[in-house]
Amino acid sequence: MRLIGMRVLIVPVLGVLPLFCQGTSGDLVANEPSGAHRPTPRTADGHPDFNGFWKGSRDTKPVGNIGKDLPGFKLPLTPAGEAALQHNLTATPDPEGLCIIGGIPRHNASGLPFMIVQTPKLAAFLYFYTYYRLIPLDGRKHSEDPDPSFFGEEIGHWEGDTLVIDSIGFKDTQVWADENAHPHSDALHVVERWTRPDADHVHVETLIEDPEFYTKPFTYSRTWLAGAPGQLLSEYACSENNVDRDHLGFGPGPIRPDGTRGYADPTLDALVAEIPESIKNIARVEASPSGSIRREPSYEERVVGHSHPKLRGAASFRCRSRYARGQRTIQPLAAFQSFWELLGLGLRV
Repeated sequence: MRLIGMRVLIVPVLGVLPLFCQGTSGDLVANEPSGAHRPTPRTADGHPDFNGFWKGSRDTKPVGNIGKDLPGFKLPLTPAGEAALQHNLTATPDPEGLCIIGGIPRHNASGLPFMIVQTPKLAAFLYFYTYYRLIPLDGRKHSEDPDPSFFGEEIGHWEGDTLVIDSIGFKDTQVWADENAHPHSDALHVVERWTRPDADHVHVETLIEDPEFYTKPFTYSRTWLAGAPGQLLSEYACSENNVDRDHLGFGPGPIRPDGTRGYADPTLDALVAEIPESIKNIARVEASPSGSIRREPSYEERVVGHSHPKLRGAASFRCRSRYARGQRTIQPLAAFQSFWELLGLGLRV
């Protein structure tokens, strides 16, 4: 195997992310728990208890796409919605890459964990990027003319064991409805129905209505898994040493046939197919046919291939952390001819 660089460190692939992607928690997503599910916990007033740390399931595919539950992942865009989508794809960088709040429904499609803090009169959603939203549960009604915001004006109430959050009054600039640049207008109306079927899961059905950009309402559904007892979000500073900001391209980059962001490369896919599932759960391998990636993928830490040696000569690989925003980039890892060569990665340090 050809090793790159003058100083070489040989590590097993299992050690790559924990050692070199600083800030990696290792548990941004999780597998379904085994065994019988524990019963739904309840608060003193009898409602389901949503308090806790919640992370995505690896069974959620595609992550980041609010068209997940629609045939072909295709949203029912109006002509104005199609024009807005093309504008996002060709003329706007990802707002989250500029440290702008993602809002709803985008955060419901995100691959990143969050926390819920619940009281009888208020529910607070705390997000990975240190964003938050506050849902009053005190019986108030919507304002006649709410100030536009990224999360909208959100009012909550209980329907039996379901927490219903009704939101209007959204901003319509510097917003994407999901990771794939789908648009929304200021006519957006979102109704979320949150349930906790057992102690291990929370589930949401998100009804999205936007008559300006979509011909009919549609629903995005999602389930998260409970984190460890006492697990907390870490501090996150979006704009600290944000070296990627000035280099972001427009749009989300390519969208694969499976509805996720990233490049499809049959040759690389064949190599990735050799990777055991236990390794895929830690690192994901992707390739860019252009030789450079315009934007890192938007969920989970992963190994990103800038070009593949069998197709374009020497390859470089770097370990990127989405929430580190590039300031802790390690490159290159190494060119490899098969997965098993990754077990002896050559690292320039």
